[in-house]
Amino acid sequence: MTKITVYKNKTGDITGFRCEDHAGFARAGRDIVCAAISALVFNTINSIEQLTEDDFSGTQDEKNAVITFSLEPGYGRESQLLLNSFVLGITNIRNENKKYISITFEEV
Repeated sequence: MTKITVYKNKTGDITGFRCEDHAGFARAGRDIVCAAISALVFNTINSIEQLTEDDFSGTQDEKNAVITFSLEPGYGRESQLLLNSFVLGITNIRNENKKYISITFEEV
């Protein structure tokens, strides 16, 4: 099961996320749930990098299937829009595939 943790600050802004493990819907290379999650994760990160001027940090550990993303202070509305879109997409995938993806929200 893929576990996604979305980090929010006290004002409700999304400041980052952590995505870990494989969905387990199908074998590697055929797992459409994992592919959908990966597409949203990487599109969100790439969009923030290319379409905003906001700074962020992140890690990717392919061996352990972990990706982290964190906005640096001073981020703008554009990044919030993109991160809210990410949460919307991930939530829609989860609603159709509850056995393969979990989402938790954590205040940081």
